[in-house]
Amino acid sequence: MKGFDPKFKDFPDYIIGITKEIWEDRGIATLHDYYSPDIVVRSPASVVLGNQNVIGATMATLAEFPDRELLGEDVIWSGTPEEGMLSSHRIISTATHLADGVYGKATGTKLRYRILADCHAINNQINDEWLIRDQGAIVRQMGWDPKEYAADLIAREGGAQNCVKPLTPETDKPGPYKGRGNDNKWGQRYADILTRIMSADMGVIEAEYDRAVQSEYVGGVTGHGWGPVDRFWMGLRASFPNAEFRIEHQIGRDDPNMPPRAAVRWSLWGKHEGWGVFGVPTGAQVYVLGISHAEFGGLITGQLKLRREYTLFDETAIWKQILLQNGEA
Repeated sequence: MKGFDPKFKDFPDYIIGITKEIWEDRGIATLHDYYSPDIVVRSPASVVLGNQNVIGATMATLAEFPDRELLGEDVIWSGTPEEGMLSSHRIISTATHLADGVYGKATGTKLRYRILADCHAINNQINDEWLIRDQGAIVRQMGWDPKEYAADLIAREGGAQNCVKPLTPETDKPGPYKGRGNDNKWGQRYADILTRIMSADMGVIEAEYDRAVQSEYVGGVTGHGWGPVDRFWMGLRASFPNAEFRIEHQIGRDDPNMPPRAAVRWSLWGKHEGWGVFGVPTGAQVYVLGISHAEFGGLITGQLKLRREYTLFDETAIWKQILLQNGEA
């Protein structure tokens, strides 16, 4: 871990450790050390530039959810300390909505939701980030429908002309990280699976996924077996049948005491012109940023299958793009 604080045993320890330090231990000021001054943080909802704005957003979240916990499930990473490392970090967060904020009036609701974040770090600092919270799960637990929440947010932010614009290729800002991951076989295998699904080859699900696959998807939905996998990916792709699918980043890892696993960051960019999980086709030009994790294993000798899959995108950011373009906002 050359260039990093020696208190961290390895890169996963650094990522999990600073997350706890910042959020749970209230070390918000450590962001001055752990985040670069000109960091670019992209979420589907917006692009945040600069560490000072990150600090402000962090304090706003903790004001609204003061008891928030972030439980690190996995860190799938690539690179070297000398050249920089990219972590794909999976988190389960628990929090209680105890104060007014971006989610509206305090409801006292106890929440549980997942987060996936890709972070580039070098010399003990993160300088580039892609962050997806399961906004669909959050707002549903508060009694909102994601579309209704998006419409309300647009109104609270000052209307269609003044509201915060979601992430698209037009609003994105370049950061220092230009890598594409590694060439480990598990990352390549998972990227191939997703590419085949997005090319309408749904037969890959029964061919590559274990029959008892556990799926953890958008909206906090847990599934078992091939059916939920098929319905999830079909519903997304059917909404944007001609959108360009891109693998933005892929990592595969073989680590001691862990299953072979992969992390893929991907995108869809195109028109909402099909019937799927986003309702009546509107023709809106939509950008979907997604991050997926997969774990592989061989329950039966010689049959290495995808046994667990985790995928997030932000339903509310997609609805916001649709509403802003079809005149409903």
